[in-house]
Amino acid sequence: MNLLFAWRYFRSKKSTNAINIIAWISIAAIAVGSAALIIILSVFNGFEGLVKSLYVDFYADMRIVPAKGKTLLLNKEQVAGIRATSGITTLGFIAEEKALLVNGELQTIVYIKGVDEQFTQLNKIAAHIKRGRFETGTTEAPTLVLGVGIENAIAADVTKKGYPLTLYMPNRQAARFGSADGLNAFNALAAGTFMVQQDFDNKYAFTNLAFLKYMLNMGPDEYSALELKINSDPDQIKAALQKQLGNDYIVETRYEQNRSLYAVMQMEKWVIYGILSLILIVAAFNMVGALTMLVLEKQKDIAILKALGANDQNIERIFLSEGFLLATVGGGAGIVLATIICWLQMKYKLVKLGGDTFIIDYYPVQMMPTDFALVACTILIIALLAAWIPSRKAGRDQLSLKS
Repeated sequence: MNLLFAWRYFRSKKSTNAINIIAWISIAAIAVGSAALIIILSVFNGFEGLVKSLYVDFYADMRIVPAKGKTLLLNKEQVAGIRATSGITTLGFIAEEKALLVNGELQTIVYIKGVDEQFTQLNKIAAHIKRGRFETGTTEAPTLVLGVGIENAIAADVTKKGYPLTLYMPNRQAARFGSADGLNAFNALAAGTFMVQQDFDNKYAFTNLAFLKYMLNMGPDEYSALELKINSDPDQIKAALQKQLGNDYIVETRYEQNRSLYAVMQMEKWVIYGILSLILIVAAFNMVGALTMLVLEKQKDIAILKALGANDQNIERIFLSEGFLLATVGGGAGIVLATIICWLQMKYKLVKLGGDTFIIDYYPVQMMPTDFALVACTILIIALLAAWIPSRKAGRDQLSLKS
């Protein structure tokens, strides 16, 4: 019954044309606000998904690191226990250290990562080789795979095999403050360059595990980390490994390896949602004006309904339903408009990114049902709060048919 009255008031011609104009302005504002909110959230989802996919290509499913210090010890029994853990398919041993990479007069700080033969099975780094190939060499003849940012910083050229790079690394056994004896130096050729994401491209270089362990004077059972590929629930595998290894080791899932990144992306999304919700709040002010003028327009109707036995709550519900109707029409139109725009962008890549430095040249879009539900709930809550003020006035006013 309340919606029936609200629908008749929505469709009927008003004595003052301004009421219709303000009502349609409020509907248009809600439509624009809801469409903008869904489009921006969908674009953010697209970028978030793209960034996460790049991190997935670089990081392993799971990693074991020392709870204290920079190295961990894993004996044969521990490694065998890890291999026997259900859900683990591949193990990759890692040695990692900061180093100075020099090419003539050019130099840059890199994170040099020694990896074994299983490394390319743990991630998709081999698919991001830009020039050359992913080849780390041997202990006696090591080769380097550089990020493109590092390659540019020292003007390296992987196509010129006769020009080795010099790698300076700390010598843990002979290290003394201010002494050159604290550094190991070794020449190595660059075999390839990769391009994944700027954070990785400007930071990492790869070589073979045996060579890096030799440079760092690591023992046979000493590593920086152990990376794992899994095929089942990561939380269950983490719990099993943590129980097996004890508190001297930390087991991290892919999310925990990049906890700060995911936390920042989630916070950014909520900030965007909060800012764009202000558009809907502004639209609510138009709705307050439209419903207030409608209450003044329908004073005789309200008086008749009260004379027929309607109480204050019945009158309030009628105008709350009117606000709900305005929000539904505006929000529904905005959601349909946003869906069409997002679909066109996904299919035809209409809106391009400026410049040519990013890995894609268009705005990525990913529509998520949770965003649609969130926007719909936000519209309804804001609309009902906006409608509450004039509906309360309509219910509380004492009107007479004689006026």
